[in-house]
Amino acid sequence: MSLDLDVRFKYLGHSTFLMTSPEGLEVLVDPWVMNNPACPQDHMRIENLDAMLITHGHFDHLADAVEVYQQTTPEAVVAIFELSHWLQTKGLPDDVMRPMNKGGTQEVLGLDVTMVHAVHSGGILEDGEIRYGGNECGYVITFENGKRVYFAGDTAVFSDMALIGELYRPDLAMLPVGDHFTMGPLEAAKACELLGVSRVIPMHYGTFPLLTGTPDALRSECDARGLDVEVFDIEPGESVG
Repeated sequence: MSLDLDVRFKYLGHSTFLMTSPEGLEVLVDPWVMNNPACPQDHMRIENLDAMLITHGHFDHLADAVEVYQQTTPEAVVAIFELSHWLQTKGLPDDVMRPMNKGGTQEVLGLDVTMVHAVHSGGILEDGEIRYGGNECGYVITFENGKRVYFAGDTAVFSDMALIGELYRPDLAMLPVGDHFTMGPLEAAKACELLGVSRVIPMHYGTFPLLTGTPDALRSECDARGLDVEVFDIEPGESVG
């Protein structure tokens, strides 16, 4: 099973991925690792990390960001402006944080990182209260070889995914399929259609009983739409590249 992108994707469960770029950069997206019940025990410690990208402030995407930073001291941590400020109050250095906002692109260690829209919520649960963490987002990551990956984050399907497809022409989409808190397989298949992608890695499913959507259901929904989409179903701890 190969994506033919020269990028390696290790799935750590739920929506957490460690990506290895063509030039060997290690990029962690949505750092829920050591407290992630879907992450295999022998993958709960990350030995080397160059950059970290965070889509929003919910615990299942953010909870281990500070600890992962302390373990690995990556050169760059990317998040929306308000969430970046919150992480600075937790001890992440100013020169490591790379705040940005939707529609913008910045160069991160030789990669182009574009922050795009998502439809979800993004509050941070802290001390029993919900604190404002900025808006939820997704990312389009352009790797050193020009290949582009759209990481949707937590989102519903939305019509402007067609703009993401038109503007960035991603070679791969990483989409939530679990339903209840994000889109399910029906909506994820429509997202594939809007994006015009032929390869997708499903995520945000199976971690909790409420997340009932599955990769097989996504395949069925894509088939029902007549879409030629290859679904890469990776088990936690496994890699594809």
